[in-house]
Amino acid sequence: PKPAPGSGDWERKLAHGLSFLRRRITGDYEVDDFGYDHDLTEQVLMSLLRPLSDKYFRVEVKGIENIPDSGGALVVANHSGVLPLDGLMLQVAVHDNHPAKRHLRLLAADLVFVLPVINELARKAGHTLACAEDAQLLLERGEVVGVMPEGFKGIGKPFSERYKLQRFGRGGFVSTALRAGAPIVPCSIVGAEEIYPMVGNAKTLARLLGIPYFPITPTFPLLGPLGAVPLPTKWTIQFGEPIPTDGHPPEAADDPMLMFNLTDQVRETIQHTLYKLLVQRRSVFF
Repeated sequence: PKPAPGSGDWERKLAHGLSFLRRRITGDYEVDDFGYDHDLTEQVLMSLLRPLSDKYFRVEVKGIENIPDSGGALVVANHSGVLPLDGLMLQVAVHDNHPAKRHLRLLAADLVFVLPVINELARKAGHTLACAEDAQLLLERGEVVGVMPEGFKGIGKPFSERYKLQRFGRGGFVSTALRAGAPIVPCSIVGAEEIYPMVGNAKTLARLLGIPYFPITPTFPLLGPLGAVPLPTKWTIQFGEPIPTDGHPPEAADDPMLMFNLTDQVRETIQHTLYKLLVQRRSVFF
């Protein structure tokens, strides 16, 4: 008898799953010195995030060819959406669309690494603390590193400020790229701003809880846990043309004027692309 339609897929998935379990039980997997577990990320974490990217936010990826096939590169993106789901969708976008299936190593805020469980998962997914030393080491090893310089100012901004880039700091990410000779790839994300429209911020409550902000949206905290479900917006992630840094001498990383100009160039590129994508989109949800 002929096998049922799709049965080959299930058999393959089952074989992959059993093989993964065997490797976990026997300890036949590697974790790098940052805690990155390639096997777990590839087999489990990506599989969990993929439906959110493909089916829920229906992420459209443009300009993936601007990320090199090998060697270090620094992806610099805008940040928004109350919860940092944009960073996770960016990770899926790079891995699933790049011909070389490259893994994005995100630089995350300190808060991520003090939260139980989240800290462990972030490390295993390849993310590390947003500090120059870690970023430079990863770039020199030839990794694709992701940074969102707006930080909490970006994800915690009110809905009225959507798609207006916040300050990029003093350009630490530029000097890191210059020291490593890695190209800077500007990245613009549209769609994440509307997943939790933040109409208020309970600052006193945020201080008591020790968090940067406590969001008030049309559904949260009014609807309780249900209000924490993000709206199914349609996303576009566009990678811009890389800005090379290897033409500068090593001492260029200490030139504040050059840092300012390059930081401004990256920020303006992202902002201009955001406006262009917003003009092109038909609807927030379709």
